[in-house]
Amino acid sequence: MRIIFMGTPEFAVPSLRLLVENRLPVAAAVTTPDKPAGRGQQVTPSAVKCFALENHLELLQPESLGDPAFISRLQSLRPDLFVVVAFRILPPAVYSIPRLGAFNLHASLLPKYRGAAPINWAIINGEHETGVTTFFLEEKVDTGNVILQARVTIGEDETAGDLHDRLAEVGAELVLLTVRLIADGKAVPQRQTGAASQAPKIFRDHCIISWSKSAREVHNQIRGLSPRPCAFTFHRSTQLKMYRTHCLPDYPSDIPGTVLESGSRLVVACGSGALDVLELQQAGKKKMGTEEFLRGYGISTGHTFRESS
Repeated sequence: MRIIFMGTPEFAVPSLRLLVENRLPVAAAVTTPDKPAGRGQQVTPSAVKCFALENHLELLQPESLGDPAFISRLQSLRPDLFVVVAFRILPPAVYSIPRLGAFNLHASLLPKYRGAAPINWAIINGEHETGVTTFFLEEKVDTGNVILQARVTIGEDETAGDLHDRLAEVGAELVLLTVRLIADGKAVPQRQTGAASQAPKIFRDHCIISWSKSAREVHNQIRGLSPRPCAFTFHRSTQLKMYRTHCLPDYPSDIPGTVLESGSRLVVACGSGALDVLELQQAGKKKMGTEEFLRGYGISTGHTFRESS
């Protein structure tokens, strides 16, 4: 069986690595073109490209998935199966090429959290459980028949970054098992059942902390956006990014956004309860633990955090 793997970011690498380590025949890897990234906007290859080059895999980086030359090259490779992890939306002309179909790994328990940011929204919405799903591609995004699912529990203080890394590894195992089931003719796809929900792309407005919400809601927002794109607030005219907090739902509150403790701790009032801020960053500075941060940045009890500068 000849496999073509399609993916871009770090989330996809464990799946590709496991296929290679298990000596499954990966005929090529497809990823996005190199593009500017980081503060210096240096042209940077994708994580999948780096892995593919290190492991001497044929690499395709189409500008357009509808490019006839790209489609012709895929056809010439005579693939039996496409494995898609954190890639672009494939047109039917592409995903219909392989003999055994094309399947995707999605970081949720479909049909919950269809869309671009399932890990973020599961945490923001306070879910206690999520997982990964493999499913066959269809024209409508994230709606295809489910092959396998694996469930994981979300920790009370777990961030999106923490969960991302765990799901990448759990997902890789699911991808390997899915490939083997398909190869053996034992996959039994099932239609998605239950209520569908959406996980749209995260924008700047989603990142602004509204301290009038409950401590639990603000805590979930902060950890659901950490480490990227990151929730933020303002102290006077300075933007502060919040990375880790601990929820204090029963802490006596005050005017939302008011600093209730500063020194070795930074406790901030919410609409109900308060948050113990554990890790944060001043714009233009490095990320720090709260005690170190407060030694170099003046925040006193009674100061307030706001939604704008």
